[in-house]
Amino acid sequence: MGNRPEELNALIASVRAQEGPRVELAVVANGAPLPSLPGDVRSVELPENLGIPGGRNVGIELFGKDGRDVDAVLFLDDDGLLPGTDSARLLREAFTADPRLGIVSFRIADPETGVTQRRHVPRLRASDPLRSSRVTTFLGGASAVRCTVFEQAGQLPAEFFYAHEETDLAWRAADAGWAIDYRADVVLYHPATSPARHAAYFHNVARNRVWLARRNLPALLVPLYLGTWFLLTLARRPSKEALKAWWGGFRAGWREPCGKRRPMRWRTVWQLTRLGRPPVV
Repeated sequence: MGNRPEELNALIASVRAQEGPRVELAVVANGAPLPSLPGDVRSVELPENLGIPGGRNVGIELFGKDGRDVDAVLFLDDDGLLPGTDSARLLREAFTADPRLGIVSFRIADPETGVTQRRHVPRLRASDPLRSSRVTTFLGGASAVRCTVFEQAGQLPAEFFYAHEETDLAWRAADAGWAIDYRADVVLYHPATSPARHAAYFHNVARNRVWLARRNLPALLVPLYLGTWFLLTLARRPSKEALKAWWGGFRAGWREPCGKRRPMRWRTVWQLTRLGRPPVV
């Protein structure tokens, strides 16, 4: 968004410090002016904010159609930092060791405390963030995606703008036969924040969850998935204003077009269930 030039330059320096072959860099100014950048960094300045998934898709295209000029794309938020110099090496080794591995989700830790927020562990059993595991979704701003995944499963859903775009891609990738790993040893420093800091958080969370179900789930599971999340939302006792925004987003999810419907196979449903997160929660 162009308002973190110092943090961005620190992130670039942390990428430059990685062991092994040089990591190519690209910066997308998403509806904001481009900051001063090193001359070898690919960049684009968008005239309007396309949202998180739309901006990341533009970044993918900076490496050729679906990122085909490179083997994998790392997505790093501009206020993040790679504290270790071995992250790129660990990712290369992971993708090389497992040809089915399509996506790697990093561990996000607060730079001041070292604490990983529970919501940053992409599984239901999130009490131990130091445990790596195979998972069913990933963290968009701290991840690496093999470019073949984009070719087979498509890019991130730009229409989502913000919220649940990673799960949409993760489900499509799983349906195409790709695995997703959470790696606790690949760390991104990022200040602890609340997702509710975004003005449209409650609206987008509800709308995009409906879209997620409409786009990806077998018809039988759509009401189960949305019913579960409806009850969970009420159980969390949001404020009157938050509930109003959530309900408006839920209705918008049914009224507004959500893109192409491609329901996952029941084999994928079973695979997600075996990994501890059936697509009804």
